[in-house]
Amino acid sequence: MSSKKLIVFSAPSGAGKTTLVKYLLSEFNNIEFSISATSRKIRGNEKDGKDYYFLTKNELEFASKFDNIIINSELKESKEIAFSIIKKFIENE
Repeated sequence: MSSKKLIVFSAPSGAGKTTLVKYLLSEFNNIEFSISATSRKIRGNEKDGKDYYFLTKNELEFASKFDNIIINSELKESKEIAFSIIKKFIENE
């Protein structure tokens, strides 16, 4: 039985999370990227389903009621942004 671990990088916007994660993904072939969901607006070159799942707040609330989301917390920097990690990406499929 293999053991998987979840590592969460959390920091304010612009702190370098994406840069760090891209570097780690390029250096290590035994790690995977978990796509998170957010209710914030898409930025720059971000792609829905690749960088994040861009959902409305109602969609996030609906999904959490059906146990599709294991972490659902509002970020301190903006009450308009809800950040969630989708359960299927960290469980064995």
